[in-house]
Amino acid sequence: MNDGILVFSEEERVEAIAILEKLRKLVGSQATDGKVQQGEVTAEDEELLKQHLLSIVGNHALPRNVFGLNPILCSLQAALIAVEEIGLRRDSVLAVLLYSSVMAGLKTTDEVETEFGKGVATIIRGLVRVGELYKKNPVVESENFRNLLLSFAEDMRVILVMIADRVNLMRQIRDTKNDQARREVSMEANYLYAPLAHKLGLYRLKSELEDLSLKYLEHDAYYHIKDKLNETKRSRDAYIESFITPVRQRLEAAGLRFHMKGRTKSIHSIWQKMKKQKCGFEGIYDLFAIRIIIQGQQDHEDIGTRSKEHALCWQAYSIVTDMYQPNPKRLRDWLSVPKSNGYESLHITVLGPQSKWVEVQIRTERMDEIAERGLAAHWRYKGVKAEGGMDEWLANIRAALEAGDDLQMMDQFKMDLYEDEVYVFTPKGDLLKFPKGATVLDFAYHIHSKIGSTCVGGNINGKNVSIRQQLQSGDTVSVLTNPNQTPKQEWLNIVKSSRAKSKIRLAIKESQAKDGLFAKELLERRFKNRKVEIEESVMMHTIKKMGFKEVSDFYKQIADEKLDVNEVIEKYLEVRDHDEKLNAPKPAQSAQEFEYENPDEQIARRNDDVLVIDKNLKGLDFTLAQCCHPIYGDPVFGFVTVSGGIKIHRADCPNAPELRKRFGYRIVKARWSGKGSSQYATTLRVIGNDDIGIVSNITNIIAKEEKIVMRSINIDSHDGLFSGNIVVQLDDTSKLEALVKKLRTVKGVKQVTRL
Repeated sequence: MNDGILVFSEEERVEAIAILEKLRKLVGSQATDGKVQQGEVTAEDEELLKQHLLSIVGNHALPRNVFGLNPILCSLQAALIAVEEIGLRRDSVLAVLLYSSVMAGLKTTDEVETEFGKGVATIIRGLVRVGELYKKNPVVESENFRNLLLSFAEDMRVILVMIADRVNLMRQIRDTKNDQARREVSMEANYLYAPLAHKLGLYRLKSELEDLSLKYLEHDAYYHIKDKLNETKRSRDAYIESFITPVRQRLEAAGLRFHMKGRTKSIHSIWQKMKKQKCGFEGIYDLFAIRIIIQGQQDHEDIGTRSKEHALCWQAYSIVTDMYQPNPKRLRDWLSVPKSNGYESLHITVLGPQSKWVEVQIRTERMDEIAERGLAAHWRYKGVKAEGGMDEWLANIRAALEAGDDLQMMDQFKMDLYEDEVYVFTPKGDLLKFPKGATVLDFAYHIHSKIGSTCVGGNINGKNVSIRQQLQSGDTVSVLTNPNQTPKQEWLNIVKSSRAKSKIRLAIKESQAKDGLFAKELLERRFKNRKVEIEESVMMHTIKKMGFKEVSDFYKQIADEKLDVNEVIEKYLEVRDHDEKLNAPKPAQSAQEFEYENPDEQIARRNDDVLVIDKNLKGLDFTLAQCCHPIYGDPVFGFVTVSGGIKIHRADCPNAPELRKRFGYRIVKARWSGKGSSQYATTLRVIGNDDIGIVSNITNIIAKEEKIVMRSINIDSHDGLFSGNIVVQLDDTSKLEALVKKLRTVKGVKQVTRL
């Protein structure tokens, strides 16, 4: 026998013929009237399959696998497991026997469909699709990969065939010399196929996969436990019967209707217990397990019925613990408080005959049904997480398997198991789960916030796509980024996952904060250049008046240069004048300050001095600008506001150049003509040395001046220097000039300027 070329040995030939004969009896047509039953392999099927297999063998078309095993014989062995252990029929059997030929390119799925029908071709296409997933080098030790397989295979028979094939492979590789390949196959069996078998209720195959995996991966541990079990198999079976018999008699005497199951834990289960409890074989309490299932009413919702069920369980508990000493530390009462997944049962560990610990589980048929098929299906109770609405779906399949159904009913199960989820690969083979409809942008934000915020597109299965491209199960996805990219508000409509949405909102918020800071600094700088002080309340009113509902939008438009800062300043001044109608700025606050406000001060709201505007027009309504505070005698000009009124500015107003440049058509001439009794508020900026008594000297000079009223004074002192604003009310520029000269003579005063 050549390890590379497929040549049947005599032993293989005999086994193959024997298996074919078994399959013929199990799924071959037994009809004598020519009427073939559903799920049976016809004579025509047999002839086509025979010709194909003979062709392969005659041409040595298929090589042996990495273990040196005969692929045709392996297919026959797997097909027999699929029929005997799982209950699969014609389509699955033919698919198992033809799959190797399709993968080797000896037959196409279209040819299979033509010769054997759509059902066989569907299963093979599913197997091929799963094979494609393996080429992506996935991390199989993950719940996500198991779920992807279930959704990707479409037809559940694909998964069942895969389980049968893996069970057979695990049986056949016992004596292989390829240890590395055997370890990889065993790890997959443990992490992937055993949980799948468990989900589907194939408990015997699940235990076999786990035990064989342990045998190949933990050789010494496996044989240690196996030898221990073999030592006492006969006595153990007798022990279980001796434990059950008196319990059964006492329960029957109490009038309970029930049935009991006895079992010994699998080698794998015992090993897991030993590792978890960090003890030897002899330290496993529940090596023997008994389940007492009490018959009762099936009303799931009736509270009274549940109370009766609980009473029956506790009655059985009382009987068992009267007979055998319980370990109170091992009592698990999930009757009074069921598990969060709905599991209800009473677990006790008692010291049976010969001082051996036995676990006893007590529950009703309703509880057992829920534990096996409902919310708390056994595989969930054991820690294998459930996904979506799979419970009912898998329970139906388990029920079909247990009923020996020919599984042609599988058509009704070709639903999308995960209609709300998709599973995609990273380039490294990691598998990620997303809600259905998720896009490349969702994927990018799942990887990292920075990746998401700079995402400009992606690559799916080697093809460049936009950030809006939706993900499909099985896709391999990578992200394209650009450091200049920033999150957009509309991205919230592109992503599907809540994780991506929250990260985008956070990124936008941070971006808005940066924009706001930049815009605020820009505004403050420009306002300062125009010698306009910013008041928060006025600014908020201005933003609202300019039509912005959100302050962040206002600052963003400034940051993006979509809004002219000069326009903002003009609007600010108009709003301030309208709101406050004050002829004086609000004094600046400081940490160390001297403040004075004149409580008796009366501010003139109407000016009775004569001002000639434009072409000798008198009597026009006007207001004095707050930015420069003109007084009688100042060279002035008029500015026609948006509302139609006229605002009077000093000719040397800091805003004058900008107003003339941008709004020259709104500038009108103005000059003082007649003197009335009006007084004007103006602000003087005083800077000097912080000498003792200097403030008193300044205020005394102002107090002595005739027809000058001091409205307020605010002085701030720092490191021996002071600076402050003094607001005075006076008649005209001549009085102002005289006052400035006197203040400059005060000792310590270095500078006096008009604002």
